Amino acid sequence: MKKKTATQTESTTITPRRRRGRAVRIALVVVGCVLVIDSLVGDKGLLAMIEARQQYSRLEQSLAEARAENARLREEARRLREDPDAIEAIARRELGLMRPGEKLFIIKDLGAAGTSR
Repeated sequence: MKKKTATQTESTTITPRRRRGRAVRIALVVVGCVLVIDSLVGDKGLLAMIEARQQYSRLEQSLAEARAENARLREEARRLREDPDAIEAIARRELGLMRPGEKLFIIKDLGAAGTSR
């Protein structure tokens, strides 16, 4: 039986340690890559956060438009309750109503009729 010398013993024990250390480093790199990819593409990652911020901006703009429309409708409702001239203007425009004694003139556009012959 051969006896191992001190240098042979050190070289055989160092090689498995080096392999183990290398495997640990590779595992750490793989885990790091997985964490980086998950932080970019995952459910709560960077891309999801950017999309959520864009959706928030769109909803904020939509809310501002709805509030402006609401204020406009409130003002129109107030005018219709308090201003008889506003009621008359809407009645004339939408219903075609006239005051007694007014005359309606209908003007035909002869230029458009002449060119369509």
